[in-house]
Amino acid sequence: MTQAQPLRVAFAGTPEFARVALEAIHAAGFPVVAVLTQPDRPAGRGMQLQASPVKQFALDAGLGPVLQPRSLRRQGKYPEEAGAAVDALAATAPDVMVVAAYGLILPAEVLTLPRHGCLNIHASLLPRWRGAAPIHRAIEAGDAETGITLMQMDEGLDTGGMLSREAVPIGPLDTTGTLHDTLAALGGRMIVAALQQLAAGQSLAATPQPEAGVTYAEKIAKDEAPLDLRRPATALAGQVRAFNPFPGATVQVGDTVIKCWQALPLASSTPLPHPPGTVLAADASGVIIACGEGSALQVTELQKPGGRRQPAQQFLQGQPLPPGTRCLVPA
Repeated sequence: MTQAQPLRVAFAGTPEFARVALEAIHAAGFPVVAVLTQPDRPAGRGMQLQASPVKQFALDAGLGPVLQPRSLRRQGKYPEEAGAAVDALAATAPDVMVVAAYGLILPAEVLTLPRHGCLNIHASLLPRWRGAAPIHRAIEAGDAETGITLMQMDEGLDTGGMLSREAVPIGPLDTTGTLHDTLAALGGRMIVAALQQLAAGQSLAATPQPEAGVTYAEKIAKDEAPLDLRRPATALAGQVRAFNPFPGATVQVGDTVIKCWQALPLASSTPLPHPPGTVLAADASGVIIACGEGSALQVTELQKPGGRRQPAQQFLQGQPLPPGTRCLVPA
């Protein structure tokens, strides 16, 4: 009796979310025959070129080849680079490709290259929050839950058939950072289970996404960081959690931009008589700022330019914000 050949896996991903999945696949014993990731980027204060978390893991684990094309479209901006990468991928003869937060569009040539196609690990309950920043947008919108969807990729933007979905509640203190870690680990477990199913000769049934409930998670831009203190505190608290750890929500006092890392909306039985942006109190428990609709936001962890994240008590020792201080509010 001929022994079945192991499932040959190609992997495409770039950030830490993807690295967790790659590590899980490798730990489960699947041969990873090729790794695609974004080119090294300048980062840090010295703006030195840095490898992506996926590349670094692949090198440390001896996986490869590691391919870093700027495009995979032979007819695109970098045709020679793309063609060389696709040819190198084809030469590894993968049975399936796993994709997680890769950052490049996969053309049909790549999507159909593995015999089992390309499986995507997406950090939302599709069809809600297709796109680049599903974790941020779910928290910002006040969603009660999110999760992981494994998807059979097609040429659309996160439009492929769903292979499996698992929900995760969003807690009142969850940030993008904490939820990212939970979902990354879940995604790793789910993709390993799917690969084990394929390796056992079982097919993965894809369910078309419903047309109702489609939303798009646009990429987070740095210019979204300022808190519009005319909005209600509940919405602003969600924005603070959604933008932690990137880009960090901010308020501005004079010329000083202060990052707000943790904040809670304060309940009030009567609307506050102060205009939005007014500091109402500032002590060890936090900086309380008047917001829209008579609400208030208690900021408990802050950071001044060039400084470190600090609890309110420590922050106020170097940056007093006495009651009556006015934070910038859009005109």
